[in-house]
Amino acid sequence: MRPAPVYLVGAGPGDPELITMKAIRRIREADVLLYDRLVNEELLAYAKPGATLVYCGKSPGQHTMSQRQIEALLIEHALGGRTVVRLKGGDPLVFGRGGEEALALAERGIPCEIVPGVTSAIGAAAASRIPLTHRDLAASFAVVTGNRCREDAAPIRWDLLAHGVDTLVVYMGIGRLDEIRTELLRHGKPPATPVALIERGTTDRQRVVTGALDRIHKLAEAMKIGNPALIVIGEVVLVREQLLLLEAQARLAIG
Repeated sequence: MRPAPVYLVGAGPGDPELITMKAIRRIREADVLLYDRLVNEELLAYAKPGATLVYCGKSPGQHTMSQRQIEALLIEHALGGRTVVRLKGGDPLVFGRGGEEALALAERGIPCEIVPGVTSAIGAAAASRIPLTHRDLAASFAVVTGNRCREDAAPIRWDLLAHGVDTLVVYMGIGRLDEIRTELLRHGKPPATPVALIERGTTDRQRVVTGALDRIHKLAEAMKIGNPALIVIGEVVLVREQLLLLEAQARLAIG
């Protein structure tokens, strides 16, 4: 029996309407659907009757199943002739470990297609009215993880990120916000640098908190910002404030 295909599909940043048409088509074709914690469960309604739905979410410090177990399930179902969709929040290849899964499948000769999704840096920033690039303020942006899984992983080069990019977007960093703030300040990032914390971006539970880099950790604690949350660091955060002010003035003028 020839193995069935596996589709690594991006579900987008949370709003179920931000998934692509191709992703929906692949979900509808799946015999087995393995989905993550940050996938909006409304998307599971696209699965065909009789499809097997498997939750394999990972929250900080609590994994329903290990990465190796997930890869073994993908391989098992595909070799059994069942079309598999691996549904991931955001984009499969942006901190989604999709590359590892694609390699594991390729090693067993299993066909794999990667369906891109709107990653959180793009989706959550836009939903918060923050442009990651903006004329005269930011000509570049970078995304970085705030959490390295392995103890032996190379350290994040905060010294380079502090000055080498205009806008910095940090995934999985809210639990280490004080450490990130300290590192950036130590390497010369100005204390007044604007920062936005975006909790549950693009969803109806979205919260956005803004402040200066030197005090953002205290603000996050006071506002009880929790996961999932994104950190955006840079002058572009000020554009959000300008937009909100102008929009409020427009509403008053109309009213």
